[in-house]
Amino acid sequence: MHEVRADVVVIGSGAGGGTVASRLVPMVRAGKRVLLLEKGPRFRDEDFDGNEIRMAPALYAESGGFLTADGTMTLAFGQAYGGSTVVYTGTSLPCSERAGAFATENNVHLLPDEEINENNRLFVKGCREAGYTCHQFPVNVRGCRGASLCNLGCPNGAKQGTHKVQLPRAEAGGVEVVTRAEAIRIEERAVVARVAKGPEDGPGAPSEWEAGTYRISAECVVVAGGSIGSSALLLRSGMARMLPRLGHGFTAQPAFILVGEHDRAFTNDVGHPKSFYVDRAEEEGYVLETCMYFPFVTAKNLTGFGPEHETLMRAFPRLQMILVLAVDRAVPENRITVDRAGEPVVHYTFTSDTVARMVAATRASARIFFAAGAERVHAPPSEPVLLERADEARIEDCIRVEHFVPGRCSVSAAHLMGGCGMGTSARDSVTDAWGRVHDVPWLRVADSSLFPDSLEINPYLTVMALADRVADDVLDDMGVSP
Repeated sequence: MHEVRADVVVIGSGAGGGTVASRLVPMVRAGKRVLLLEKGPRFRDEDFDGNEIRMAPALYAESGGFLTADGTMTLAFGQAYGGSTVVYTGTSLPCSERAGAFATENNVHLLPDEEINENNRLFVKGCREAGYTCHQFPVNVRGCRGASLCNLGCPNGAKQGTHKVQLPRAEAGGVEVVTRAEAIRIEERAVVARVAKGPEDGPGAPSEWEAGTYRISAECVVVAGGSIGSSALLLRSGMARMLPRLGHGFTAQPAFILVGEHDRAFTNDVGHPKSFYVDRAEEEGYVLETCMYFPFVTAKNLTGFGPEHETLMRAFPRLQMILVLAVDRAVPENRITVDRAGEPVVHYTFTSDTVARMVAATRASARIFFAAGAERVHAPPSEPVLLERADEARIEDCIRVEHFVPGRCSVSAAHLMGGCGMGTSARDSVTDAWGRVHDVPWLRVADSSLFPDSLEINPYLTVMALADRVADDVLDDMGVSP
């Protein structure tokens, strides 16, 4: 085992870890060593070739098909230099002044009208005709060329995630980044990590370190591996005995793709995929977002098999798409554990409230599709699943709670939160309000696992704001001025 010494080790390079790393540059100037470990590889823009079959396993845990314990929901989270900020669509909703500062830093703005594609325009038309208020998403892009490949990595370097903003700034300031380095466990003021060489014929650069196992001693460890990664790491490290709430409070904003088939082709796969949304989170517990997913993901998310499924997929150039997001809540049965090998296991049950929100969102989407001119609508919690225009007046009767069958309706989620929630003591939480793990003063958490309950918006700017606050505390503890 290789022995390494650092002052601070940051685990994870996404919205949380990348932010912390960029804020700790003053420590390097003060003569201290800051290391960041990232499980995934470092990619060049030209590596993002848009091939779903090749890029999904390179960018996502389990190719984007990480399943909950009962197999009823897939969870998507990135594993790359930049974490999930490499594969999100860049939709940016700040909820605080601190988060707003990162919106400015990451070039968040509204797309001009000429860059809005027809899939989004149909959504706006449908909302207007059906009586729903929609808003335009601010997005963090610079020089977007409309490749619409956001979820597979931007080939044009337009998306301003941590891989384009915070991490390069951190490295320029002397923070050392080690990719393909998986944190296996945390010991007393130390991290044990395994560095992999990586496939010779796959995308992504080799690791900066030689392959092998490393024990990295540090005065401070900041865990930012995401909701699942951070929770699993602390569980593997035997911390559940002192932290009974570890792994609890998991939420995910369950989602599925709905499509409306029109009688003509339009630009659904050109331009930025997410430009507008309907926010009914506070009133009815759901959000609707414009979206565009490429054929493989779309096929996986459409209910059914055989000729009917094939017919719908052949209509791909004519499909308008809406992503339904339900605002779920932290409940005791939804939690993260690890198996005997230390791998994460996510237990998730769809509560009656969550199902009701997904059904309400599906009804709203169907109305928007038909109002936009769709001839038929594919709605998973419906009987029949494919609604014709003649069914428009029967939406309430066709789309019902009892038609939502876990496993039959293809549900996915990407806004993974909780597991290391903030609170007042080890009895009710894992960390305090500054991300400090209870009774472990040298260990902190700085990612979406800190949320004690689900947010009602896309979470990455909020994660950055929390991570910024954690970094403030690290600097203060280490006696370094920002």
